[in-house]
Amino acid sequence: MASTSDVRKGVVIKHQNELYVVVEFQHINPGKGSAFVRTRMKHLGTGKVIEITYKTSETIDIVNVQFQNMQYLYKSGDNYAFMDMNSYEQIEMDGDLVGDEGKYLKEGLGVVVGLYEERPVSLQIPKKIQYTVVEAPPAVKGDSASGNVTKEIKLDNGLTIQAPIFIKEGEEVLVNTETGEYSARA
Repeated sequence: MASTSDVRKGVVIKHQNELYVVVEFQHINPGKGSAFVRTRMKHLGTGKVIEITYKTSETIDIVNVQFQNMQYLYKSGDNYAFMDMNSYEQIEMDGDLVGDEGKYLKEGLGVVVGLYEERPVSLQIPKKIQYTVVEAPPAVKGDSASGNVTKEIKLDNGLTIQAPIFIKEGEEVLVNTETGEYSARA
């Protein structure tokens, strides 16, 4: 048994004899009353998302998940394929489990896959990922007069984000995967 302070994104929890992976969590410490943790969890079998609030005094059952470094290969339909870099074994992960992280995946990206009983249950991607800009409209003289001006750019994996107007086609940029925003030039 574990405490609510151990709740993190990607952790697998056994709730009412069912396995759920934590999709989002928030530790809340109100001015009055006791602290609590609000979670959004996805059922590993059905993909159904539920919200549960745990008091800090409660104990929860965190399931032991084995984490392995893998490489993203490709997307096939709704599934994503990953390869274990040591054994070259390939596994497929359901698109529902990958979630929003799927839009940041690009071929060859190193990720961490959580396995429970040889079945993929969670995915952790790097906080910042490097991409090549494939489309960036040219900056127009006078655009910067209004301050912090951005433009929409397209990256090599198909993702479109807002970036500063000085970014040009062919440049390497870093994207923060937690916010989905431009971070810096690479």
